[in-house]
Amino acid sequence: MTQRKDVPDVLARLGIDELNPALALGDGTWQGGVGGFASIDPATGQPLAMVQRVLPDDLDRVVANARTVFRRWREVPAPRRGLFVRALADALRAKKDDLGTLIALETGKIKAEANGEVQEMIDIADVAVGLSRRLEGNVLASERPRHRMSEQWHPLGPVAVITAFNFPAAVWSWNAFIAAVCGDTVIWKPSPKAPLTAIAVQRIADTVAAQHGATGVFSLALSDEVWPTERLASDPRIALVSFTGSSAVGRRVAQLSAVRFGRYLLECSGNNAVIVDESADLELALPAIVFGAIGTAGQRCTTTRRLFVHRTHHDELIARLCNAYAQVHIGDPLDPDTLLGPLIDEEARRACLGAIAEARAAGGELLYGGRSFPGHGFYVEPTLLRANNAWPVVQRETFAPILYVMPFDRIEDAIRLNNAVPQGLSSALFTNDLRHAERFVAAAGSDCGIANVNLGTSGAEVGGAFGGEKETGGGREAGSDAWKAYMRRQTSTVNWGNGLPLAQGIEFGVPSTKSGVQP
Repeated sequence: MTQRKDVPDVLARLGIDELNPALALGDGTWQGGVGGFASIDPATGQPLAMVQRVLPDDLDRVVANARTVFRRWREVPAPRRGLFVRALADALRAKKDDLGTLIALETGKIKAEANGEVQEMIDIADVAVGLSRRLEGNVLASERPRHRMSEQWHPLGPVAVITAFNFPAAVWSWNAFIAAVCGDTVIWKPSPKAPLTAIAVQRIADTVAAQHGATGVFSLALSDEVWPTERLASDPRIALVSFTGSSAVGRRVAQLSAVRFGRYLLECSGNNAVIVDESADLELALPAIVFGAIGTAGQRCTTTRRLFVHRTHHDELIARLCNAYAQVHIGDPLDPDTLLGPLIDEEARRACLGAIAEARAAGGELLYGGRSFPGHGFYVEPTLLRANNAWPVVQRETFAPILYVMPFDRIEDAIRLNNAVPQGLSSALFTNDLRHAERFVAAAGSDCGIANVNLGTSGAEVGGAFGGEKETGGGREAGSDAWKAYMRRQTSTVNWGNGLPLAQGIEFGVPSTKSGVQP
């Protein structure tokens, strides 16, 4: 294990050992697997701890147990399910600093952002607790006399939640806390690049679950292999697969789920743009662009990757961005002065440098950055490149702090360029022109799931539904009515009269059988 100062104590307080088991059934029991893979500290390139891999038979056992627990959990009144989630939020508050430190260690995310991720878990718990008191249906008008027609929502079943490394805890909570108050059980398959965070969260959840009659509601399976994701997507006992990650893997999850008529919820790649028009307040736009482009080292799905600047502001904004980038402290994510930590691993660093080289080869002008740092850790400079929106490298998502800059003349052109990529997650416009703002959020404006005006692409609130269109997958998580994805809809009609009128005024005479004559 790493020898970084105080880190072993933090890991021990969160229940992390040198060799960690492969699965948790959610009742406090943990089981080993086979072999092992390392969780690597991206700031040093050194292992934090080892984790065993789940075996196929054991994953089957986790799914079977989640199915059994679901039959009990769905009968628990929703407000009581909400009490469990509320208590879990209190436990997260108590562990916020240690858990934030672990997230920073395992992902390279700076401590402020890592603590913010734990706070996001607490916030979505509050949303879920409120939801548990208002899971609502509709009373509908029936055309038939003495009939009551209503629509109600029932628990769906076991939900498989497959998460990415960049938000190793928060994205699970978006799904798990909402699913739990809806009456579902949750099987978590986390990224192999951040397994320790999942283990720590599961241990916290186990303790709270034992106190609230919720044992087995949350379970965990760990592996660095592909087959568990495909097995969960293919399993007919899984009612919903919620996947966060690349569009390529999301497409595979969708295919495997669709074959069995299973449900899936996809949160895939983003290629997000900020538009700065001629009326924009640059004092407002500049910090939003910088945070959007380099926050989490450019490894958010909502990271700002493209910047369209009106020609009247282009040179000034580029100069100010270069000046801001020059002041960004790059280093240890646990250092409070650090604004840019490392990329997650060497593969990510190579992808970053490869994208920069590809853009320059296509004719891109390097405006700032572009370098990697030798030595321990996977560090790169934040990079600005003048580019063309049609280039293949600009059309795809590169998980790195690379911002492609492009000028425009008309707002119509900027919106068209914003939409002219395969992804459709987040978008933003900085303007003081009411017409431009309304055009951007209108039906013919941004085609993204998130369209912001005078704030950046990154940093969504949990109260709104989160997700995007096109190759982003179309899923919605967190607030608003995203809870409906975790339930099944039922239309129910009760006839409290003595007659049997048919809808649409249909007359259908059924011969009487009172005489005993068989029909």
